[in-house]
Amino acid sequence: MPPAPRRRREILQEAGRHDEETTVGSGRVRTIALLLLSALPPTLEGAAVAALGFQAARGLAPQASAVWPYHVYHDMRWLLVYHNSIPGFAVELLAVTLLRGLYSAALVALSWPAEVPRPPPRWLIRRNVEIAALAMVVVSPWAAFSVAFATVTLAWFLLASLVPMLILSPFLIRAGTVSHWWRGLPSGQLVGWSALNLVLLTLAGACAASVPGWWAVPVVAVAGAANGLIRRRTVHEAVLPGRMRWARVPVAPLAIVLIMVLAVLTQAVVGIAGRGTRGEWQPPMVTRPLPAQVRHAVIAIAGHDSGYDGRQPVDPRVERFSYRGLDGQGRPVPYHPKDTHRSLESSAALLAAQVAAVHRRTGRPVALIGQSEGAMVVVTYLKASPGSPVDAAVLFSPLLRPGRSYYPPPQARSGWGVVGGWELRWMIGLANLVRENDQNADEPFIRSLLDRGPFYRNYALCPVPGVRMVAFLPTSSAVEAPPGQYAGIPVVQRPGFHGAILYQEPVQEEIQAVLAGATLHQRRREYDVLQQLAAAWQAPPLAIRLNPV
Repeated sequence: MPPAPRRRREILQEAGRHDEETTVGSGRVRTIALLLLSALPPTLEGAAVAALGFQAARGLAPQASAVWPYHVYHDMRWLLVYHNSIPGFAVELLAVTLLRGLYSAALVALSWPAEVPRPPPRWLIRRNVEIAALAMVVVSPWAAFSVAFATVTLAWFLLASLVPMLILSPFLIRAGTVSHWWRGLPSGQLVGWSALNLVLLTLAGACAASVPGWWAVPVVAVAGAANGLIRRRTVHEAVLPGRMRWARVPVAPLAIVLIMVLAVLTQAVVGIAGRGTRGEWQPPMVTRPLPAQVRHAVIAIAGHDSGYDGRQPVDPRVERFSYRGLDGQGRPVPYHPKDTHRSLESSAALLAAQVAAVHRRTGRPVALIGQSEGAMVVVTYLKASPGSPVDAAVLFSPLLRPGRSYYPPPQARSGWGVVGGWELRWMIGLANLVRENDQNADEPFIRSLLDRGPFYRNYALCPVPGVRMVAFLPTSSAVEAPPGQYAGIPVVQRPGFHGAILYQEPVQEEIQAVLAGATLHQRRREYDVLQQLAAAWQAPPLAIRLNPV
């Protein structure tokens, strides 16, 4: 077993003198072998992705040889999307765990500092296989988050899943190299090198996603070799630590428990559908009168977990959409947050009845303004109702390419993503214990996105004949889908987060301009950059031909 961490000077003194020529020569050979071995998996994955034309997954390949736990996060995202039975997942998980452990042991051996005796290969293999198994368990809930993210495409999921990887990395790096890894805080240098690897993976993923076709292969090969250099530094820092703080405290187990608890608490705060609207929804078009030149009757549609107490908007030309339908006088009925969990198809049917009632009562053309889930209700209605009285639609924070992942209903015992679905159900069930409004991984709204994934993924933001459509996208939505242009309608990109840009004063003027007949189209430079930087951390989408519906 490798020595317990001691001061760098003491270890070097005990190591004695080495023959300089032998050390330098073998060091060169080991460095070349390390670089080649580190570059191999990213190169093979990059070539396979290029050969298949799998554009959305090009940013993931550099992670195949990253340090702990980024490579495991890479593996688990692929596994949770691409398995179609529980026994199949178990076999795949076992195979990947063994391969990851063997591969990591080889990289650690090649990275080992020459001045310290290296532990036997058997110890390195056993230790790295054990850590691979541990990492698979700890990272799995966050990889399941990534599957949920690919379903509802909200930036919170992506951002929430990266923080635990950054926290875990220094601890797991030590775990694969030294015996008493679970005690003491990692050194600042080790934290810095592991953070640098995250930065490298982000930049390499952005480059791989932005270059055409096969050019991504040399990009990921270079990134893989750079992973090897970072791994060598992390192994040196783990084996030859400086002064260790809290040397007797079991910090690593505490950090792992914290990460597992955070997986549930984060789900409790964010929710699987992200809560684009919280509680009573009172945007300016509801609380202020519209300009006189607006000739439309306007229906405003709130997002997930919103509520409506029945208060009428200030302007009589504006009406709130109700997720519970209309009363006997054709007026929207108050609703509770739970009512927004219905399927998009049923919500669109309620909207169709309300559009007809408003048009019949006012004689005006109808304009729809929808936010988040409300925007998806609008596009579902428009695709199902050609020739309707609606001739203008404004979409705020629509979900970008939702339905990229899949998991079958709970009664199914097999199907693509079946284990990921059950993991989400367990996490959401635990989160419901500390949450006011219960969520459900199979609520009708979520199943709408899953069961009509190909439509929402590729056609939701396509133009509808006879309808002027504009989508307002916050800059946070740039990280919600792989790099690309997914809107066939005009877009206005605004700085902000999901569901927040509707309240910006300039946006109110733009809404009025759209309702008055203007067509807006405004792109921001940073949007494309953010898309590329997020490419490395997307979950691989399920190929459309594999979607059972």
